[in-house]
Amino acid sequence: MRNPFIQLLLFIVLILQLSSCITTHQINYLQTPTTFIPAYKDTFSYHDYQLKEGDRLFVQVYSMDEKTNALFNGSGNSGSQMASGGGSGENLDLFTYIVLPNGNIDFPIIGEVKVKGKTIRETKVILENAIKPVLKINSVDVRMVGRTFSIIGSGKAGKFPFPREKVNIYQALALAGDFGFYADRSKIRILRVTEKGNLIKTFDVRSVDIINSEFYYLEPDDVIFLQPMKQQFFGVSTFWMAVSTLVTTYSFGVIIYKSFF
Repeated sequence: MRNPFIQLLLFIVLILQLSSCITTHQINYLQTPTTFIPAYKDTFSYHDYQLKEGDRLFVQVYSMDEKTNALFNGSGNSGSQMASGGGSGENLDLFTYIVLPNGNIDFPIIGEVKVKGKTIRETKVILENAIKPVLKINSVDVRMVGRTFSIIGSGKAGKFPFPREKVNIYQALALAGDFGFYADRSKIRILRVTEKGNLIKTFDVRSVDIINSEFYYLEPDDVIFLQPMKQQFFGVSTFWMAVSTLVTTYSFGVIIYKSFF
């Protein structure tokens, strides 16, 4: 006859193990929306990033006149090389312009130019129109530098650079080395600084419809917060781990019972 104590112990452990198993449904990406995975239909329309106070712009001026090039770009420096990190930090800082609290950048010879609220493309046109009446140039190249996003929580912590103008959530995952096995992908939070204040949104990154979410593309200084799944407490990620834990617990229970009863 089986001992009721052992039976009760096995039943409790079995329930705990089954409830703590992590399934592929909880960690896989690009899943079709269901009752437990939300849809984000028609909630997103991408718009180019609009410059804010504190943004840093690297500006490259192209001209047939060598003196003009040297004035705006320095002699013997490739703007694309410096903007991508190939040039010295001193040269990069020298030709980088910070968006001031009044929304302007202070540009040589031209003076202050209003760029806050403008996109990179719009800023390029504004600078070209401001410079051409004063100096003979061909074009202007404008890029944002110092763009980063951060990830915090569930064993992940770090700040990562934007490798291109647009970075989506999956590209951010690749840069960070994924979220970690025990990160709760159904409750990813993003903190975004806007002109109206801090904005926090929670979304489910497992849904294939995340591409329609307003947070599919990251913006500079976004912070991604990860929360651990409840199953992390038990550390059970597969069925066979659950079986192994169950057998071990059973053996331990038998030993305790024989020792005290």
